Amino acid sequence: MPLAFAVVLAMGIQMGVLLSSQPKLGSSKNMSPIDEALAYISAKYVDTIDISSLNEKGIEALLQQLDPHSIYIPKPELSDVNNQIKGSFDGIGLEFFEVFDTATVVSVLDGGPSKLVGITKGDKLVSIDDSLVAGKNYSEERLRSKLRGEGGTKVKVGVKRRGQKEIKYFEITRGKVLVSSIVSSYMIDQNIGYIKVERFSETVADDLHRSLEKLNSLGMKKLIFDLRGNGGGVLDIAVQMVDEFLDEKKLVVYTKGRVYPRQDYYESKPGLFEKGEMCVLIDEESASASEIFAGALQDYDRATIVGRRSFGKGLVQEQYMLSDSSGLRITVARYYTPSGRCIQKSYSDGQENYYHEMLNRFTKGELTNKDSIKITDTTRYYTVSGRVVYGGGGIMPDQFVPIDTAEINFSISGLSNYRIQEAGYQFAINYNRVFSVQDFTVAEKLLDYSVEKLSIEQKNLLGKKLEMLSAKILYDDNYYYKLINQTDMDVLKALEVLKKK
Repeated sequence: MPLAFAVVLAMGIQMGVLLSSQPKLGSSKNMSPIDEALAYISAKYVDTIDISSLNEKGIEALLQQLDPHSIYIPKPELSDVNNQIKGSFDGIGLEFFEVFDTATVVSVLDGGPSKLVGITKGDKLVSIDDSLVAGKNYSEERLRSKLRGEGGTKVKVGVKRRGQKEIKYFEITRGKVLVSSIVSSYMIDQNIGYIKVERFSETVADDLHRSLEKLNSLGMKKLIFDLRGNGGGVLDIAVQMVDEFLDEKKLVVYTKGRVYPRQDYYESKPGLFEKGEMCVLIDEESASASEIFAGALQDYDRATIVGRRSFGKGLVQEQYMLSDSSGLRITVARYYTPSGRCIQKSYSDGQENYYHEMLNRFTKGELTNKDSIKITDTTRYYTVSGRVVYGGGGIMPDQFVPIDTAEINFSISGLSNYRIQEAGYQFAINYNRVFSVQDFTVAEKLLDYSVEKLSIEQKNLLGKKLEMLSAKILYDDNYYYKLINQTDMDVLKALEVLKKK
C-alpha cells in the first residue's frame, strides 16, 4: 500500500498542475518532435530562456549517443579549431606567457608581423591599443582576442624591454601567420636526423619536405621521427607524409563507412627518404593521423616503432557548417592500416570511461610495464615480413619504453608547476643565460622557496626544468629539443636501435 500510494501521489502532483489541453502551435506537420518541443518551450515556457543555448545543449546531447569524436563546435570556437587544421591564422605572430602578472613574449614567429616591426622574446606587454594590460591578470584568451583580428587591420602594442626605462610602442599590421607543425628538425649526430611533428595540419607536408631536404643535405642516413603528443589532423596530409618514406605505389590506408564505400589511399610520388633506417616515436597521446602514419610504416616494416601504445582513434570525421556558423564534426568512416587493422579502441562503456582509459593504463601499470598491456583485439594481422601485429586499441610499439615516472610524480609542496615556469622564464629574461646548478641561489629568490627542503632527486629535476624553460626563451626550438633529447628515454632507445642497424 505505501508504494502504491506514493505512485498515485506522484502522478497526482504531475497531473494536478496541468492546465487544460492546449491546441498545437501552427503547423507542425513537417517538424521533428525535437523541433516541436523547442517551439513549445520558446513560445510557452514560464521563464525567459536562451533558445540558442538550449539548441547547443540539445545537439551535444544527441552527439553523446554516437561516438566520442562526433562533436559540436560553437561558433566562437570554430575559427580557432579551423586554424589548427589550416596551420595559419590572422594575427601578429607571437606567443606569450604570464610572468608575475604581466604577459611576456616567449616566442616571435619568423616572418610574422611582430618580427617585422622588432618585437623580441622577453618583451613584456604593457598595453594593447588604449587598454593597459600589465598587472591586470588578463586571461590568455582575452589577451589573444585583443591581439588577433582580420588581416590588414592594425593594433598598437606597448612593451617594456629589459634594460630600457621607456615603454616602446609598435604599430603592427595584422596578417596571415603561418605556424609550422614541425617544431624541431636537426642532426643528432653526423648520421642521424631528428624531426618532431606537433600536428598534421594542411601545411605540414610541405614543411616536412623542406626539413628532409635540409637534413639530407647535412648527410642524414637514419632518422628519428617523433609523433609523441601528436593528436592527429588531416587524413590526406598523413598520406602525403607517409609518401616521403615508402617506395613504389603502396597502399597507405583505406577507409570504410555506412554511406562511404571502401576508399584506398596510395602513395603517389617518389619520396625524399625511402631507404634510410627509421624509428617512429609514439606514446599514449599519439592519435588519429599519427596512428595512420605509424601503422603504415609498421605494416611495411619500414620503421621501428618506439615508445608506448598509442591512443587508439580509428575513426574519420567530416566537418559541416551549420546555419548559425557553428560546426558539426561527425564520424563517417573507420580507417584501416595496410594489413587490415582498425586500431579504434572501444567506446561501448560511454564517453567518460573512454577518456578515463588513459588513467586506467597508468593505474594498471601498462605505461611502466610492457607485460601489463592488454590486447583487446586478438585477431592476428601480419606485416610484409610476417611479423604479427594487432589492432583494436592503438598501435603497439616494436620497442617498449616505460614512461618516466619521476617526471609524473614530480611535485613539491608549496611550489606549483606554473610558478616554476614563471621563474624559468624570468631567469632567462633577467640574466640572459640558460639556468645551471650554480644558479639555485637566484632561483630561490624567483621561486620564493628554499631548495634546501628538497631531496637530491627533486633538486635535480627542478634544475632540469629551469634549464629547459630558460633555454626556450633564449634560443630556438631546436636548441630546446637538443637539451631535452639528451636525457629523453624514448630518444635514447631509438638511438640504440638505429646504431645497431
